[in-house]
Amino acid sequence: MTGPRSLQARLALLVLGVVALVWLVAAARIWVDARHELGELLDSHLAQAAALLIVQQTPEIDEDEHHVDAPSLHRYAPRVAFQVFHEGRLTLRSDNAPEQPLAGQGLDGPQGFATVQRDGVAWRVFSARGAESDVRVFVSERIDARDHILQAVLRNTLLPLALALPLLGLAAWWAVHRGLAPLRALSQHLAERKPQAIDRVQLPGAPSELQPLLDALNGLFVRIAELVDGERRFTADAAHELRTPIAAIRAQAQVALGESEDLARRHALAATLAGCDRASRLVDQLLTLARLEAGQAAPGTVPVDLAALVRREAAALAPQALDKQQVLEVEAVECLVRGDATLLGVLVRNLLDNAIRYSPNGARVQLSLGEDAAGVQLRVQDSGPGLAEADRLRLGERFFRVLGSGQGGSGLGWSIVRRIVAAHGWTVQVGAAAALGGLDVRLQAPAA
Repeated sequence: MTGPRSLQARLALLVLGVVALVWLVAAARIWVDARHELGELLDSHLAQAAALLIVQQTPEIDEDEHHVDAPSLHRYAPRVAFQVFHEGRLTLRSDNAPEQPLAGQGLDGPQGFATVQRDGVAWRVFSARGAESDVRVFVSERIDARDHILQAVLRNTLLPLALALPLLGLAAWWAVHRGLAPLRALSQHLAERKPQAIDRVQLPGAPSELQPLLDALNGLFVRIAELVDGERRFTADAAHELRTPIAAIRAQAQVALGESEDLARRHALAATLAGCDRASRLVDQLLTLARLEAGQAAPGTVPVDLAALVRREAAALAPQALDKQQVLEVEAVECLVRGDATLLGVLVRNLLDNAIRYSPNGARVQLSLGEDAAGVQLRVQDSGPGLAEADRLRLGERFFRVLGSGQGGSGLGWSIVRRIVAAHGWTVQVGAAAALGGLDVRLQAPAA
């Protein structure tokens, strides 16, 4: 198992590797080009030397002349040799030239350049004929002399580059280290943040490449803040709302324990059961709201028979309306919508439950479901006291309840309604019922 590799080391090694590769390719190219150009240059010098010998020696050659050794005038002179032949006889040569022709094919060989071996040493030979056909000139140069010149040229060219390569590596390392300074600053900032800190990360002077990472981090912190806030609200809401029914249940249980008469005991036990039902309903609503706010109860996209759902929920709440001598009217035509049947059932149940509970005895509650050009419309009206404009605007606030209604509740029903409506992409409007005088709730949904 190896530890995580440093990003700085990776970048520095990558830069150095690329630079070294480019340097090697450039050095190889320089070597090839320099060798070629140097060979061309020295070959031209050989040809020029041969031409000079031809021009200088031709008028002076006669039949009685014997060969002459030219003196060595320079320390590099042993690296160059020349010969002049006239009528097959050697008439002039350098002191390091042999008696035999320098070219491997002798005096009858072709003119031009050739590479020959003499005493284990490679020579570059240029042969040419003079103005008279019986004059032959050979000029040669040692190959290792050329290599020595090439090495000197390359040494003077590439050695400074080779010495500069470590400096270039240090410069690349420093540049990468300097360029990654914002990442180190971000890492230090995150390490110094408190565990409960979920505010936005601010990094002044951050480069544009780092901005997407900062945006993603800040978006994550925003979502975490929403989740934490939702958890805190849920905990506080549950503790606040459950305290009252639990206290009532405890009080009624104590009354039942202290009563000796059966009627009073039965009344206390019935109140205890009612408190349990209220606590159970509150827990269900709290859990539903928590799932909605956490995004865990996202609506599905399956078609839902909204008419059958409305009739089922109305039938479940009919006993509650009968207990208050209310008239529950349901008019629903067949309508299909896309969504989650469970959440839509909670939506209809909350609307009907509010209308029944907050309307007086003998009131009328009407539920209608139809379809028009705009889509599916679900409407719930009642003949209750209705709500003032200011109270209608506050519907949906968590735990908001109208004072003086005489009805218990958690104040979460409308919060759940608005969350389900928003999750399905529906719209909701709340106003005064013109015909019945109470509250008029209209929901608009796209048809499936």
